[in-house]
Amino acid sequence: MIEVLKETDDTYRFLLKSTNGQAIFSSVPFADEKEVTQIIAGLRPLMRKEGIFERKTDYEGKFLFKLKSASGSPIGTSRLFDSEAGMENGIKNLKKQINALP
Repeated sequence: MIEVLKETDDTYRFLLKSTNGQAIFSSVPFADEKEVTQIIAGLRPLMRKEGIFERKTDYEGKFLFKLKSASGSPIGTSRLFDSEAGMENGIKNLKKQINALP
């Protein structure tokens, strides 16, 4: 499930939530709702590309991933995971949620 949020008068972001309602991915801010809609529409084809996920570890040893567009621009960041396996499962869940979008 995707939720589009208006953050300020001139920025929007989207959250991708799991089936239990937990936010698993948060986008970077976008200039307008039209841009957010275009990014969301391009997510499914993007999942077939290589190198779109950047795996990272934060300063506390937690794991996260970033999703990039085909051109390398940041789209958003996952929540933090306690383990690398949890992060990999998060990527799988994100792909599954995106592929289930209408």
